[in-house]
Amino acid sequence: MTSANASSGTTRLPEGASFRFGTAFDRNIGWLTEWEQQALRGKRVAIAGMGGAGGSHLLTLARLGIGAFTIADLDRFELANFNRQAGANMHTLGRSKTEVLAEMALAINPGLRITRFDSGVNDQNIDAFLEGTDLFVDGFDFFVLDIRRKVFARCAELGIPAVTAAPIGMGVGFVAFTPAGMAFEEYFQFEGQSQLRQYINFLLGVAPRGLHRAYLVDPSRLDFDKRKAPSTVIGCELCAAFTAAQAVKLLLGRGEVKPAPYHHHFDAYLGKTVITHLASGNAGWLQRQKGDMAEHAFRGMLARPSRPEPPAPASDLEEIIDAARWAPSGDNAQPWRFRILGEDRIRVTVSNESGRNVYEYRDGEPTLISAGILLETLRLAASRFGRDAAWRYAGRDDAGNYGIDVDVPARANSESDPLLAYVPVRSVNRWPYRLGRLRTEHKQALEAALGPDVAIRWHERLSARWRIARLNGRATDIRLRIPETFPIHQRVIDWERKFSPTGIPAGAVGLDAMTLRIMKWAMRKWSNTQRLNAVAGTSAAVFQMDYLPGLCCSAYFTIRLAEKTDAPQTRVEALLKAGAAIQRFWLTATKLGLAMQPCLATLAFSHYGKSGEPFSADESARRKAAKLAASVEKMFGGGSDLVFMGRVGWPQPQRSLCRSTRRPFDELLNAS
Repeated sequence: MTSANASSGTTRLPEGASFRFGTAFDRNIGWLTEWEQQALRGKRVAIAGMGGAGGSHLLTLARLGIGAFTIADLDRFELANFNRQAGANMHTLGRSKTEVLAEMALAINPGLRITRFDSGVNDQNIDAFLEGTDLFVDGFDFFVLDIRRKVFARCAELGIPAVTAAPIGMGVGFVAFTPAGMAFEEYFQFEGQSQLRQYINFLLGVAPRGLHRAYLVDPSRLDFDKRKAPSTVIGCELCAAFTAAQAVKLLLGRGEVKPAPYHHHFDAYLGKTVITHLASGNAGWLQRQKGDMAEHAFRGMLARPSRPEPPAPASDLEEIIDAARWAPSGDNAQPWRFRILGEDRIRVTVSNESGRNVYEYRDGEPTLISAGILLETLRLAASRFGRDAAWRYAGRDDAGNYGIDVDVPARANSESDPLLAYVPVRSVNRWPYRLGRLRTEHKQALEAALGPDVAIRWHERLSARWRIARLNGRATDIRLRIPETFPIHQRVIDWERKFSPTGIPAGAVGLDAMTLRIMKWAMRKWSNTQRLNAVAGTSAAVFQMDYLPGLCCSAYFTIRLAEKTDAPQTRVEALLKAGAAIQRFWLTATKLGLAMQPCLATLAFSHYGKSGEPFSADESARRKAAKLAASVEKMFGGGSDLVFMGRVGWPQPQRSLCRSTRRPFDELLNAS
């Protein structure tokens, strides 16, 4: 235990500056009377935990003018604290949390009387920790239950009001324990329960209505086994604000604070406030049923193999690769691997999927477009570390794979490219967009992002969008009927995960729940797909994936190479440059708040229809592809310079938070 106060030398005032309590806290007067402010100056609040909620509690209550604190924590600040903890920054890494927060509080009020417990609260020092305390504020980590129970029990014995405010998502769950209310143990019902059930009971007690569940996008991040849970600064700051308001009442005897079994939950994200009265606490029938269901669910989660923590990048080049892996690729295939060749060179090997994937037409040109997108992403990522990036196409190996050397030398007076922030945000949105035209300044920004290597043509009129939607629908009809695409779809569509590192989540393909259920049955085996096509055809899928999205967007666009070339070496380089331009276009669209979806199946099947290449054993599909090619040429004009097309528009509020993610960077890194 260490103590610090105004005379300890921990706070230095600028030369000539002086501190006056009355002036510093004068703006509180009006909501507090002058004598109430002085009364708070004489109060002591004990706060256990100086992390997310606890540190904010201390600073908020210090600004309220409370004059004395007892604080406890045994941890030091680390990088994982930065998202939510008031004392966490680059200057405090590795430092004691109590020491840092005491300094911050004393910088607000040099007259504070602060007693520190730098080794936390334990069985031997509970009474010392609570000595002279007028209010106990719970800032313990969620998973610290044993000592929490003992502190609350001792507060009850000493008649000290005690409160717990839990950051729940983007809200706060608050429960007060006073001599007039239910005891902590009686409310939460920990006694005799397994550790897992104790965690569940605590969660049910601080959030009995579960408002947060409406927007918890990744439940797997709540890991009782590893004692990890997601948390936001929003929740932590709300905890401090809500607790401070109740502290005014408890410390001044001013206004009613409803103690347990009353529970307060305010959720800023949903804009909802509920007050729950659990007459029997967690012993009530409904709470026990909730607990049983939650325990069953969490035991199922714990039975699954835990997700290993990915290794952290260990160098600038590994950091650059880690950021660049978010580049998009067809079907989320991620056909590239990286090798670090020195302090400023990366070798990228891009697998040639031509012949193995029907969508890889013209010797794998879609993969080369994706590789160009990757190269631009490497350039953007390099800018974060003050490096330039220049690539050189190194030809193909014996397996037909492409080799590209990327030099990333240091660059003087460099700044991080603003588009880098949008690399992990950018995604494919296959849903209908809001109706609304692109403004001239938006199109100008998108065209400027493309640069000189490609040319864009916009298709904005309703008649043009309808014609292109019909072309895309005919391509979808082909790909859903031929056996050659069936194993690709089986492999790519991820039915189990909302965030797929190796495929496309089923919830992101753009189909409603009923059609998805039918599709899942059809994808079990090819004979099911044949039966479905024979009975119902592909009209439901075409309507949802092509017709409706095509009408509900701002524009389609087509992108061509600025200069036609068919020479293998120069065409590869031209396609890589085109991919780089498309990534700048896509990221700029994301920056502007626009959504985008590539439409490359139409280009693939029209190519096969024009070239006569036998892409499928289905003769009917080959005839349809030939007709599609004629329509595409009539709509857009012929030539091999048409390399990309898609649609863009203003997105609707997200219906389902599903998206493709990426493999961990170490899986894409060749060590030798």
